[in-house]
Amino acid sequence: MKTSKLKTLAASLALAAISATATAQELKIGYVNSERVLREASPAKAAQAKLEAEFSKRDRELNDQAAKLKAAADKLDKDAPTLAEAERTRRQRELVEQDRDLQRKRREFQEDLNQRKNEELASVVERANRVIKQIFDQEKYDVILQEVVFASTRIDITDKVIKALNAGPAR
Repeated sequence: MKTSKLKTLAASLALAAISATATAQELKIGYVNSERVLREASPAKAAQAKLEAEFSKRDRELNDQAAKLKAAADKLDKDAPTLAEAERTRRQRELVEQDRDLQRKRREFQEDLNQRKNEELASVVERANRVIKQIFDQEKYDVILQEVVFASTRIDITDKVIKALNAGPAR
């Protein structure tokens, strides 16, 4: 009977020691709002400006082409009653062909823009992840989360990540 009490006492002491250790080692948790990082960090803003510079001329050209097409369509509508049937049909075909060409160019533009956005975004995300890893290692976090439903401002390290990204490239 004494051995069973000793075993129970030893087990109780072991459990108490384990819970004391677990309580003494609190988890260090951080949270990063990725959307905010991609909106506010200098590298993200620079990537956006680079894309705008790269694609603005093409966008303007497409808008000009669309305006010319609309003007031509309006002119055809205005002139239609006085035009010969063959001339009206020819101009309608030209407009349809120009519209098809414009739509194709717009699709290509959108595909190119999306591809470049993804490339630039991937570069910014990679840099942000390196900064987050650096903060994780330096400040000895147990876990840093990016996608959460709710997070306390106490564990939000987004500003720290943005500041580090704005300071320069992460090593």
